[in-house]
Amino acid sequence: MSIKLSKFSKPTPYKNKLKFYAWYLVNITFVNSSLPLSKIKIVLLRLFGAKIGNGVTINSSINIKFPWNLDIGNNCWLGSHVWIDNTEKVIIENDCCVSQGVYIVTGNHNFKKETFDYYGKQIKIEAHSWIRAKSIICPGANVKRDTFIKIGSIIK
Repeated sequence: MSIKLSKFSKPTPYKNKLKFYAWYLVNITFVNSSLPLSKIKIVLLRLFGAKIGNGVTINSSINIKFPWNLDIGNNCWLGSHVWIDNTEKVIIENDCCVSQGVYIVTGNHNFKKETFDYYGKQIKIEAHSWIRAKSIICPGANVKRDTFIKIGSIIK
């Protein structure tokens, strides 16, 4: 079977178009900024529905697709250039470190169907885990408590 992108219908993973575009502007202006504005980023993410605990540090150049699908526990770190591509829920429990350049993606496409259907699955990173630099966390992954992921790993 070959894919036929002309038959693909793009899903709309947001309900409020105005909120989506407002977030897009806030994200590219402040959250994805190279400026070290961790506290401001947290306030903005919370305003758009993210649940973020105490003692969280968010470094520079972070990209978060949908803050309303993001839960971060207490005392977590997000390194520079982390991309959370979360059309579905991403849960990061307490005391987790997501290092530089990590890509967390909740959605993919079914290449076995010519319509290339989108599907999404929640990701959960349990407490006291460390996702090291340049790793990829794939849809449906559940990183167990106290796990240390090697640099450049792909977790399915």
